[in-house]
Amino acid sequence: MILKKHGLTTILAAMLLALSAGWATAQDRLTVVATTGMIADAAREVGGDLVEVRALMGPGVDPHAYRQTRSDIVALANADLVLWHGLYLEAQMEDFLRELARNGNVVAVAESLPRSLLIGHEDYDDKFDPHVWMNPDLWSRVVLEVRDALIAARPDSEAALRANSESHLADLELLAQYATGVLSSVPAESRVLLSAHDAFNYFGLAYGFEVLGIQGISTESEAGLQRISDLVDTLVERKIGAVFVETSVSDRNIRALIEGAAARGHEVVIGGELFSDAMGEDGSYEGTYLGMIDHNATVIARALGGDAPERGMSGLLTPRSTE
Repeated sequence: MILKKHGLTTILAAMLLALSAGWATAQDRLTVVATTGMIADAAREVGGDLVEVRALMGPGVDPHAYRQTRSDIVALANADLVLWHGLYLEAQMEDFLRELARNGNVVAVAESLPRSLLIGHEDYDDKFDPHVWMNPDLWSRVVLEVRDALIAARPDSEAALRANSESHLADLELLAQYATGVLSSVPAESRVLLSAHDAFNYFGLAYGFEVLGIQGISTESEAGLQRISDLVDTLVERKIGAVFVETSVSDRNIRALIEGAAARGHEVVIGGELFSDAMGEDGSYEGTYLGMIDHNATVIARALGGDAPERGMSGLLTPRSTE
């Protein structure tokens, strides 16, 4: 019995040591709060085991209209590092985030992009289209900003953070190559991407597509009856056969377009559901940046007459969240 007692004591002691080591590891991690899923994904890819990341906006959430909750405020105030997009994407949170930056480690990761690479905002003369993640090459620059923010917060881990970022940037380069390949297979006359709002302008610029949105760059802008009528004319006259819905925007206006075209004897189908302002479900392939853009490129190419594998490039990459 004594031996058993001592054996149990030894086991308990070992368990306590393991638990305390785990607590220490968790406490050593940098707590990062990101506004969007795309930024959170970049922080996880670059930070790896060194970070604990929370995204405020989950799948299907519209960042243009999002307002911080009480729990968000607590998380933001307690974070070691806050990463937000900028470029007026988080329009309803911007004043709060800029105020928070006065006393905390808060970085707008897209604000430093060269203005020569940005597209003007149709609703605001002094602002730019914030949807830069639609071009993987442009998003790579944002990943570098995330890396630098993490290094500034954890300079002792610079080597690991740089190594992680290089690995992720290599994946982004493969993603850009894949997207270029499948989208170039779409016939030139079919390269028209019509969706709920103007989230795909950087995509169109990168891959040679004409982009039409029912609403403007911000989902806060309203789509008038004249705009819908004009787009119906475009669908009919140019014989466009597919339009796209978005996961974070109501499909009401898209369905109005389809009905309007049908009333004039022209059939239009929904080519697929695209990820525009938010990624897919947590834990899914589409819940990563790589999966999000892979999905979009594959769905668009296949719907508009291009040649793309049904599963996209998912067999070539293994994002961490799907391991």
